[in-house]
Amino acid sequence: MKIKLTFVSAIIMIMGLQNGLFAQLQDEKSVTITMDLQPILHLDMETADQIEFVFDDIKDYYAGITKYGATILKVSATVSWDLYAVGRSNGTIGPEFWDQIIDYGSGSGTNTINQLPLSAVELHQSQPNNGAAGAGITATYIDYSTPFPASTVHNGANSLYVNNGTLTPPTVADKYIAGHSGTTGLGDDAMTGGSYLTAGGYTSDYYYVIDYRLMPGLPAIFPNAFDADAAIAEDLVTVNGANSYAEPGVYTMYVQYVLVEDQ
Repeated sequence: MKIKLTFVSAIIMIMGLQNGLFAQLQDEKSVTITMDLQPILHLDMETADQIEFVFDDIKDYYAGITKYGATILKVSATVSWDLYAVGRSNGTIGPEFWDQIIDYGSGSGTNTINQLPLSAVELHQSQPNNGAAGAGITATYIDYSTPFPASTVHNGANSLYVNNGTLTPPTVADKYIAGHSGTTGLGDDAMTGGSYLTAGGYTSDYYYVIDYRLMPGLPAIFPNAFDADAAIAEDLVTVNGANSYAEPGVYTMYVQYVLVEDQ
């Protein structure tokens, strides 16, 4: 029995030595992996193709018409970003005026005006602009989160940003929906990358419900039209003189929402 055990031990030892010799053999290959992180700015918009305001009641002229929840904006981005709205038209009357499609009042009065300012459109956003907080911005109105004022209050707090028919971003004196213009340093006035999909949905800084209001007034001078960049009122009387009022007709314009990387 002792001889058999010794023989088995010798076999196990030899096999162990062979396995050790084979374990020292090694061959290596490698592959290089490249990653390209493209910046992404994605704006989803849910809205009707056309939002109509029909003023056929004298009370609507005075109190205005409000379209609640007419547009929903949802942002996803991998970089810091700003979001703003700008009023535009085809410029048939002028770059900062509504296009007149139908004229109901030709020759009805010497003071009728068809140059209706784009800033007569008022916006209200559901979430405040948290990107501008603490950024050293001193403008009176930095977003559209102020509730629509009463029909007797005309301060331009919600008037739409307009810049001569261009997409030029607002300055620090005018309104952004999120983020803001500034030179105080990266991130001081911007929204950070993220998405409404992962940041709390409609309660987050990446989700905005937009309301619209138009209030012609009596007479129809659009008293809330206001250019915040230039700090001047743009109602028809201020621009065209006493007794001016809007010419009846069908007018059209559009609001363009711009999502841009913060610089």
